[in-house]
Amino acid sequence: MAAAEKRTVSVPPDQILYSGELVATGGYASASQVVRAGLRERDAAVNRWLRDEVAPVQDAMQADPGKAVDADAVGAALRAHHAARLKPGRLGA
Repeated sequence: MAAAEKRTVSVPPDQILYSGELVATGGYASASQVVRAGLRERDAAVNRWLRDEVAPVQDAMQADPGKAVDADAVGAALRAHHAARLKPGRLGA
């Protein structure tokens, strides 16, 4: 591993407590290890999402561009759906 460089970060109290518990129970040797593990997991999750969800859609769109939906049409449909849900008298409104 490359030489460590010190940084100061702000962390919410609940995350401080949680990371302290992880260290106290022996899961990690230090809070720094907790943070590094969290960053590695985040990177792995992003890579899984790109591989499993984004890439297949891109491949499908390249194979059949006719399946694509115009972004403006999607936006208009979402706005119409939202407006309909906000109408008075709707259940849950």
